Amino acid sequence: MMKDKRIKSISIDSSVTLINAMKHMDDVDRKSLLVFQDDFFLNILSIGDIQRAILNKKDLNIPVSQVLRTNTKVVSLNTPLEEVKKLMKSFRMEILPAVGVNNHLDDVYFWEDLFINNNLTEDINLNLPVVIMAGGYGTRMRPLTHVIPKPLIPLGESSMIEHIIDRFQNVGCNNFFVSVNYKADMIQFYFNDIKDKSYEIELFRETKPLGTAGSLHLLKGKINSPFFVSNCDILINDDYDAIYKYHKENNNELTMVSAIKNYPIAYGTLETSSDGVLEALQEKPELNFQINTGFYIVEPHLINEIPENKFFHITHLIEKLLEEKRKVGVFPISEGSWMDVGQWDEYNKTSTKLGFEGFSF
Repeated sequence: MMKDKRIKSISIDSSVTLINAMKHMDDVDRKSLLVFQDDFFLNILSIGDIQRAILNKKDLNIPVSQVLRTNTKVVSLNTPLEEVKKLMKSFRMEILPAVGVNNHLDDVYFWEDLFINNNLTEDINLNLPVVIMAGGYGTRMRPLTHVIPKPLIPLGESSMIEHIIDRFQNVGCNNFFVSVNYKADMIQFYFNDIKDKSYEIELFRETKPLGTAGSLHLLKGKINSPFFVSNCDILINDDYDAIYKYHKENNNELTMVSAIKNYPIAYGTLETSSDGVLEALQEKPELNFQINTGFYIVEPHLINEIPENKFFHITHLIEKLLEEKRKVGVFPISEGSWMDVGQWDEYNKTSTKLGFEGFSF
């Protein structure tokens, strides 16, 4: 019965739009859905299918039927379990349909039922450096940040920054550089106090606030490969390997990760001509935007383009690259895959989502 409920929870009709499929994935905390036309099983829809559609400039209001693949892996009920597990592990499939005659859905195998380790990324080893920007004052999280630096604010039994580190370690990244300024000694003491760390970490210190990228000039000569950059108050729940592959395959100098933000308008909107004549009316439309999440992949030569000891945001670097007609990529993720824990409302929402207690003031 419980499995039937899980199958139902990830089932959608082929007429559902891409944006609503993304919302559904966020609601059920899944990256794959089962697509049906009436009672007829069509295929799996993955977050990767939607991301490819966005990258190809597809309208988010088109039905999912227009982006379904034809080569998705399925099995039959008599497929040996070891073969099922091998297939799921090889393709990192969180669900695998068992399909019978006339494409009837007989069953669904779930990753969490077959593997003790619920980490789909356990075999990924990106081995890339990670820079975490942790030098800010945390003004949005006062009064607590008057006492504790934002990276050390607890999220469950760990600090914010440790949750970020854990996600990178899940994909084989174990070399961290942390930019610090405000309450830097406290952050240094915190990491010094962690015994038997399974990663390397180096704190590098601004002598004054340098923005979201200005301190990167301090890493000249220390990083010689593409590297991740993350704000210290965000959690990204997506496929880091897919983000990196997109970055490399498109020869980007810098890749931004965006979240698809949906804004419903509670009123009918009007379009008029220059003389005020009504041309179009749309009742309660929804607007979709790609929002900068504060998560990037950067090529190492760009460190040399960061001015020394000057206030410089990473958006200044991006604007410079665009002005020079150089390649900046944007990799989209769902709104629910981006958790902004740098302000109290969002912090408490994320705490609830992850099963932790929040704060109230």
